[in-house]
Amino acid sequence: MAFLIRYSVRSPVARQVASQLSFRARPIAVTSRQSFVRNYSAHGDAETFEEFNARFEKEFENAYDPFEVQRILSNCFSYDHVPSPTVITKALEAARRVNDFATAVRVFEAIKLKVPAKHLYDAYLDELKDVREQLGISLKEELFPDSK
Repeated sequence: MAFLIRYSVRSPVARQVASQLSFRARPIAVTSRQSFVRNYSAHGDAETFEEFNARFEKEFENAYDPFEVQRILSNCFSYDHVPSPTVITKALEAARRVNDFATAVRVFEAIKLKVPAKHLYDAYLDELKDVREQLGISLKEELFPDSK
């Protein structure tokens, strides 16, 4: 086989490289197998759901401008679980405090996209109905009834 490969290559440089290749199987030295663990964060223990809620409630209380509210919302919704109604309440209050009505409406859009079923979204709406009425926040479905 080496004979065929050596002479099938046309250029002199490729012919020289092919002639130096050895097609014999060589034993590979096996070193000790190491398993590598990639630590994506240096925080050690995982955060509980209660700690998650407390952290984001505090962050929303300290938000001072629309960009900060949107940044915290982005971080909050980037996790695998849906934030609790208390966190959503703090987010809505922060959005209205910095006079960002559009972000307050989009919070409900994010919940709708995040929850796995419609009945869970309805449960969030029922839970947050008083807060919505108190802060004067409408849903996208109420503002644009013709859109899907």
